[in-house]
Amino acid sequence: MDHLDELEAESIYIFREAYKNLGKLGLLWSIGKDSTVLLWLMRKAFYGHTPFPFIHVDTSFEMPEVIEYRDRVAAELGLDLIVYTNQDAVDQGMNPKLGRLMCCGALKTVALNQVVKKFGFDGLIVGVRQDEEGSRSKERIFSERNQQDKWDYTNQPPELWDEFKTDFPKGNHIRVHPLLHWTELDIWEYIKREGIPIIDLYFAKNHQRYRSLGCAPCTGTIESDASNVSEIIDELKQTKISERAGRAQDQEDAYAMQKLRQSGYM
Repeated sequence: MDHLDELEAESIYIFREAYKNLGKLGLLWSIGKDSTVLLWLMRKAFYGHTPFPFIHVDTSFEMPEVIEYRDRVAAELGLDLIVYTNQDAVDQGMNPKLGRLMCCGALKTVALNQVVKKFGFDGLIVGVRQDEEGSRSKERIFSERNQQDKWDYTNQPPELWDEFKTDFPKGNHIRVHPLLHWTELDIWEYIKREGIPIIDLYFAKNHQRYRSLGCAPCTGTIESDASNVSEIIDELKQTKISERAGRAQDQEDAYAMQKLRQSGYM
């Protein structure tokens, strides 16, 4: 069993533990590489089935390619897809020009909290990785949010020898992170090994590509000539630039993601 086999086995185990021990679950699908790998792993964990609905929080500022890919793949695989927008905030004119943290808070964090309550989810499966961003390194695989959707990162149970805390007070909801121990390089090597079809925004055109996907106004490209998965892997083995260097909200505040995540951001 090699490194990717071990990561895959752990993730499948986490999926099955969540299915066995938690209540109503949904999988957050941003259409990016990590949550698309989650889709692949879920189908492996449940023998080709997808027993949970997929949730896409659509901020109304999504790239057109993201919507096209989402709808096409959902139709091809027969996914139970929930697309949710905080329409009140959109109607009131919320946009990045009012402040990126404010916009993310309204269109992502609040929207996600709304969809949890509207559909009665007890848990959400999320493609968070520890190496992607500092606040995510504080997460647990089974991570509790209270009834106000808050995350107390200072008070979390240890997870030793794959012993996970899965009993939580009624009304709280749980974030489950099957990819927590994967790295960006692991993700791309797994995509290559499994032949997972990924949205082509990650592949270079005119010497530019996206390394991390988000809303159109807040996500920039990087200089790159990596036009396929193998070339991305080679590039990652040499780069010293952070994965989220093109995400504008991270530049606005040094603790942006931690502030958003404390309030319920994915």
